[in-house]
Amino acid sequence: MIFKRILIVGGGAIGSCYGAYLSRGNDLTLICRAAHAEAVNSHGLVVSGALEGTFRLKASTQVTEVQPQTLILLTTKAQDVAEAARALEPSLRADTVILALSNGLRIKETIQEMTGSRFEVVRGLTFMAAELFEPGRVACWAGTTLIERTKTGEEIRALFARSGLRAELTEEIKKEEWKKLIINCIINPLTAVLRARDNEIAAPILKDVRGSLFEECASVAEAEGVRLDRNFETEVERKITGYTNYSSMYQDLAKGKKTEIAFLNGTVVELGRKHGIRTPVNEAMVGLIRFLEGKR
Repeated sequence: MIFKRILIVGGGAIGSCYGAYLSRGNDLTLICRAAHAEAVNSHGLVVSGALEGTFRLKASTQVTEVQPQTLILLTTKAQDVAEAARALEPSLRADTVILALSNGLRIKETIQEMTGSRFEVVRGLTFMAAELFEPGRVACWAGTTLIERTKTGEEIRALFARSGLRAELTEEIKKEEWKKLIINCIINPLTAVLRARDNEIAAPILKDVRGSLFEECASVAEAEGVRLDRNFETEVERKITGYTNYSSMYQDLAKGKKTEIAFLNGTVVELGRKHGIRTPVNEAMVGLIRFLEGKR
């Protein structure tokens, strides 16, 4: 399919970065909060970091109509996926494709449940990082987008490549989803609690904490039928040192917003109980973040 239009639903930091890349040569609309939409429509989207410049694109606070041959990138927070999909459902067409990029497990399945499985949903995982400094201004850190290997997934990958986005296909999307979850379960709560940039939590003094979080997550993943690569823990350590941004959970707490903790470490705790696996460090992270959320 040739996508004639692109909608980005959940136009925060990450969604805006995708919007900047994909706005070049595509009919694109960013669905976002009112202040951000007003700034983007008035002055353009100002981007720094891996991508530099001011990008002219349309922004709106809601989806009023979905045109034929539209690709929707769903980049909302995990806790908003079900409601976003439910709100979109009446406007979707038979040829609409949704690329589900939100954090967490069972994101694709949640969207399918909310939309009645009548539309194609492709799972994707983003390893870009982003910060929204103020309405209309974001920073992007380069990273790959993993897309599940399907015919439509290949078409999305080609679209991304034409727009300057790094994208790869995977036949092991469930495994990759778990790998992303584990990275998030380490980076997000630690940076939020310690008020640190991602690479700062690579400090040697935190090695045991990082290791405990990893081991608990890996044990639960294995119980769920996901076998991780032998060197994955080393890969996680390398990724942590490579990110200089503030995590999304850090940013959410700083802005008084609800975090994704229930869909990250909270999911590991819940599945651990299901399989009789103790996850005390993940439980501690959930408690600490819940406490900080309560102080907003």
